[in-house]
Amino acid sequence: MTRSRIAGQALILILLLTGCIYAADVLVLRIRAMHATPTMPFETMTRTRVLAIPKKNGKYEYQIDQLQPAETLTCVHSLFPHYGDKPCWYVKPRLNQPIPVE
Repeated sequence: MTRSRIAGQALILILLLTGCIYAADVLVLRIRAMHATPTMPFETMTRTRVLAIPKKNGKYEYQIDQLQPAETLTCVHSLFPHYGDKPCWYVKPRLNQPIPVE
């Protein structure tokens, strides 16, 4: 077997494995959505929108957004994003980070 053939087979295997994991993630999400339990697949979080405004000296000035001071984010308890919502394991650590203004 040549290197290109081995690399091609490895790529196909990785793609199939990723597809199977995504399909299992969708299946688990749909099953959890059908049964009303405390482990609902969606979660909403509210945060205060803090803007990070760059200054000329390289430092940042932080201000609460005057137009929309609070924001509600919806996340999904899964490995991958679904229904336009990001996974909660990705959203929670970034919830209180300031929003950069350019």
